[in-house]
Amino acid sequence: MAAPPKPTRIGLAGLAVMGQNLALNIAEKGFPISVYNRSTSKVDETVVRAKKEGDLPLYGFHDPESFVRSIQKPRVIIMLVKAGSPVDQTIKTLSAYLEKGDCIIDGGNEWYENTERRAKAMAELGLLYLGMGVSGGEEGARNGPSLMPGGSFEAFKFIEDILLKVAAQVPDSGPCVTYIGKGGSGNFVKMVHNGIEYGDMQLIAEAYDVLKSVGKLSNDELHSVFAEWNKGELLSFLVEITADIFGIKDDKGEGYLVDKVLDKTGMKGTGKWTVQQAADLSVAAPTIASSLDARFLSGLKDERVEAAKVFKTGGFGDILSDQVVDKKQLIDDVRKALYASKICSYAQGMNLIRAKSIEKGWDLKLGELARIWKGGCIIRAVFLDRIKKAYDRNPDLANLLVDPEFAKEIIERQSAWRRVVSLAINSGISTPGMSSSLAYFDTYRRGRLPANLVQAQRDYFGAHTYERVDMEGSFHTEWFKIARQLKN
Repeated sequence: MAAPPKPTRIGLAGLAVMGQNLALNIAEKGFPISVYNRSTSKVDETVVRAKKEGDLPLYGFHDPESFVRSIQKPRVIIMLVKAGSPVDQTIKTLSAYLEKGDCIIDGGNEWYENTERRAKAMAELGLLYLGMGVSGGEEGARNGPSLMPGGSFEAFKFIEDILLKVAAQVPDSGPCVTYIGKGGSGNFVKMVHNGIEYGDMQLIAEAYDVLKSVGKLSNDELHSVFAEWNKGELLSFLVEITADIFGIKDDKGEGYLVDKVLDKTGMKGTGKWTVQQAADLSVAAPTIASSLDARFLSGLKDERVEAAKVFKTGGFGDILSDQVVDKKQLIDDVRKALYASKICSYAQGMNLIRAKSIEKGWDLKLGELARIWKGGCIIRAVFLDRIKKAYDRNPDLANLLVDPEFAKEIIERQSAWRRVVSLAINSGISTPGMSSSLAYFDTYRRGRLPANLVQAQRDYFGAHTYERVDMEGSFHTEWFKIARQLKN
């Protein structure tokens, strides 16, 4: 391994695909970087790539001590290893050679409380710690991700110059990075970003299902529809790649590849964490929750195949064939339903971030989060600019749904939205994301809900008391006694 002519600016440990690509991105932006990985073959592979991709100032090390010593002081090391115990192991290995004032940054999808625990332990050793969400997948890591650093502000200042150049650059709003806030806020924001991503992907899958199953669109037609949608209000990375997927033929057989992909969706855990946090904070997030449920149900492939046989014999098999639809109208309606549902999904994610920020005293800026998600990340979309502007107009906005611009857009689209959900229900097609988004909207926009009955029931069987609409105070009624008297 060729040693650097002088100490490097930064180090990176963990050279799986994301780590390699981020290291090459940093080197390409002119910052000499040292890299290390436990299995040395990955180090050699990265060094070869750096040479091939422009003789980049990247230096590989096979042992942790020489790796740490090669970095200029105060040292900054980014870790990109699997969340959980591998992070603790890597910290242990590196901190043996670190000195007071040095800094470790965890760039993985880590549970925010783990980051807070580690930051505390690091502080006791005189080391600084950042938990940094990195979004954009392999391509983003190499060419410009969205970065969400949280934790030590001092540590952030050490590497701000690097992050500003390495992050995705959006012409009208700058680099997709900002100091998120204290503690584990960077990891928390990345977790919710992933939860919103779950919702987005589910809604797009439902749009596909309705268009294919009810509208009978071919893959060619679906490719055209999504490519067209990607020129308007739905312009986004996920809609763009969806259009691409419909255009790719199977290289191992006839037809299109998408039709050969098994209908079981995997997951890493960030969507589940988001839904758990929403429950802990009493924040309704039904679109994100339904996307998680859809993944659970997709995993029951064998059970679903058997259930399909049971219900086919019960007359469920031919619901779809009875539908006659106007294809052009359906495509337009589904576009509007997808957009309106998406607003609800983002509203839920933003409300969850706000609730956590209040609980932890993080003082997170929702408009700024929307800005750094406009480029580089998986949920990047033109629509995020509208969200940023909504929070610029009113930083205390209770819910995106009541922002005047978004409210107007939902009102304009709600008839199409209802038509799509009704059509799906009558066709036996499940649209949990769109349906729960519509239910969220319909619940939120009503001044009075049937919750009065639920509270009366709670008071009846558990003496939980209730409030009244016409007078102050807390009340309890002996419902059981009164009901018994009335029956006699």
